[in-house]
Amino acid sequence: QVQLVESGGGSVQAGGSLRLSCAASGDTGSNYCMGWFRQASGKQREGVAVINSDGTTSYVDSVKGRFTISKDNVKNILYLQMNSLKAEDTAMYYCAADLAGGGRCYTLLKNYYAMDYWGKGTLVTISS
Repeated sequence: QVQLVESGGGSVQAGGSLRLSCAASGDTGSNYCMGWFRQASGKQREGVAVINSDGTTSYVDSVKGRFTISKDNVKNILYLQMNSLKAEDTAMYYCAADLAGGGRCYTLLKNYYAMDYWGKGTLVTISS
């Protein structure tokens, strides 16, 4: 059993930066896929970035070059560094994990419903 708690959301102007954190309690093991997903008001949830236990990362096209996902395996914290933020990045951001998904992490970026564990989310609001 893993619990995920997100933090770091807030309101910033377009062009600014935020760093989201997701603290994981419990052992995430050695074959995980963890990622960030977001849901804007009135829109479907979408994958933003994922990372597996090997450190391989994948991003949705709209954030490539602006967002960076990373994980501190000692502290068991997942991060999302978000730079050059745009109004369209406004959404609730969720952290999620699939403890056996390391080998199919890329597909989980799109198939978010297959992730096993979810946090409650942190709100990011970008003003233009």
